[in-house]
Amino acid sequence: MTRALIPLSLAFAALAGSAQAQAAPWYVAPGANLHRYQADQHRYEMDRLRARADQRETVARQLQLETRLNRLEIETARQPEPLQPAPYRVLRSPEEERAFRESATERRRATAAGVGQIDAWLDRAAD
Repeated sequence: MTRALIPLSLAFAALAGSAQAQAAPWYVAPGANLHRYQADQHRYEMDRLRARADQRETVARQLQLETRLNRLEIETARQPEPLQPAPYRVLRSPEEERAFRESATERRRATAAGVGQIDAWLDRAAD
């Protein structure tokens, strides 16, 4: 039974030793404060991350500015719409004018009659 426990204890000791080796801190000179060293490492890393974030923000602002400038350049390069002069009134003879007025009057009467039928249908008594 003791022979079975010896390899088991050696394996456990090897595992425990490797786990401690993985978690061991970097080499720090003797007499140095390990906590102060770790705090400095964290501070340097935070400064590096802040500088990187500032750099990304600067690039984003620059891209926004370039985009705005490109858009303004495109808008200013467009050809302006040509001005359309007001169409001249067609000159007609007095007979054509009279026929035009009479046809417009007939169209208005027909429209009013159609609308009157719709209004009468909408105003009918409810069943």
